Amino acid sequence: MLDSPAPPAPSGGISPPTIAARLNRMPIIRVHVVAVVCIGLGLFFDTYDVFLSGTLSVVLKKEFHLGADTLKAVLASGFVGQFLGALLLGRIADRLGRRRAFLVNLAAYSIFTLIGGLSPNVTVLVLSRFLAGMGLGAELALADTYLSDLLPAKVRGRFIAVAYTLGLLGVPAAGFLARWLVPLSPFGVHGWRWMFFAGAVGAVLIWALRWALPESPRWLESVGRTAEADAITSGWEQMARDRGRPLPEPEPITVAPPHHVPVRILFSAGYARRTVMAWVMNVGSAFGYYGFGTIATLVLVAKGYSVVGSLTYLSLTYIGYPIGSVLSLFVIERVERKLLIATTATGMAVAGLLFGYAGSPAAVVGWGFAFTVVSNIYSNAFHIYLPEVYPTAIRATGAGAAYSVSRLTTAALPYILIPALSVGTGFVFVIVAIALAVLVVDVLLLGPPTTGRSLEATAPVRAAPATEPLPVEHR
Repeated sequence: MLDSPAPPAPSGGISPPTIAARLNRMPIIRVHVVAVVCIGLGLFFDTYDVFLSGTLSVVLKKEFHLGADTLKAVLASGFVGQFLGALLLGRIADRLGRRRAFLVNLAAYSIFTLIGGLSPNVTVLVLSRFLAGMGLGAELALADTYLSDLLPAKVRGRFIAVAYTLGLLGVPAAGFLARWLVPLSPFGVHGWRWMFFAGAVGAVLIWALRWALPESPRWLESVGRTAEADAITSGWEQMARDRGRPLPEPEPITVAPPHHVPVRILFSAGYARRTVMAWVMNVGSAFGYYGFGTIATLVLVAKGYSVVGSLTYLSLTYIGYPIGSVLSLFVIERVERKLLIATTATGMAVAGLLFGYAGSPAAVVGWGFAFTVVSNIYSNAFHIYLPEVYPTAIRATGAGAAYSVSRLTTAALPYILIPALSVGTGFVFVIVAIALAVLVVDVLLLGPPTTGRSLEATAPVRAAPATEPLPVEHR
């Protein structure tokens, strides 16, 4: 497949279509489906891990006799690691390739999550969570970037939403697994440790699957490796022809000449507005989306429910995560992404407030379920939208930097929201609602429209920045 000849250049002096144009006119074929499944399975363990510490927070507090400050450190450690990982691996993905960064991040996550499950004391637990977080930190940026690179423009949103629907099964999995394992000690090992082991083993299996993924042809073209990009794309085009799938004429798309773009372009006149929008959006997302997973168990305990009862109620509310993701499939290509983000963020603020002030188990489960359903329509739109605002050469860097802001904010949430519990469970979600209101204004005012457009149209290359020359082997 990879050795298929490049198509001949058209006659008349017209330049052949770019790799990006050829990818956009592709029908969905097996390679797209495999990529969506492999990325979705990796996202499963990202969401599983993000909600793991929050789900087990009360159990870990009892196991290690944690004070309030130490509990905050346990909850924050993984997100601090993810902050650094998103910065470093996002840049590696733009410099060395999407596939290589994928393999590094899951390997690190698996090793240190296993160590976390074996932790003899809280120091080892905090350190292992930090290092596992570094590995997992770039997962969302890499997943969004890779799928955006591969998928045709008109179905990009829907298929990324499918990957996240698969990935978000990790949230109820964490909830129900905790509900089942926490009271048990299989083979004499505490149930909470088995939850860490499950994450580590699962990540190894996904790492093996991702080994077979191809490099992004868009990225290869962006760094001057056009022969490799053409070989991969030609193979896919032949695969479509062999299955009788028509290939329409590619639309003309102009791409930037190959070069390494410095990080400072994120703050240049052409992209500063988008970077501000992306960073503010990620701060608000941390409060709204991850704030719920981080603090919900403690909120329910503060309301007077038992640990097992709290885990049961949260397990039921977590079912809303994959359901919301499925519902997003019906609107993600029909509603402009920035409007969908603003609408669902407003819904999250309302449902969160009602959850915080809920006074009965039925109300807790009902409003918690409503929150998780709406939040995952939001989440899918958010994850599709973020990489669309940056061009290929800095897509992973830009998305990774924005996600790192989210992770740093999430690391700070225990230090903000846990003290807020002393004022009242409702007050916690007042803070969340304010953050989401800022997010809505930010996206509506600063965000560009992207739905149904090619990546080269949503994120055109701006004024030429000072660039670094490509290494000889990339020219």
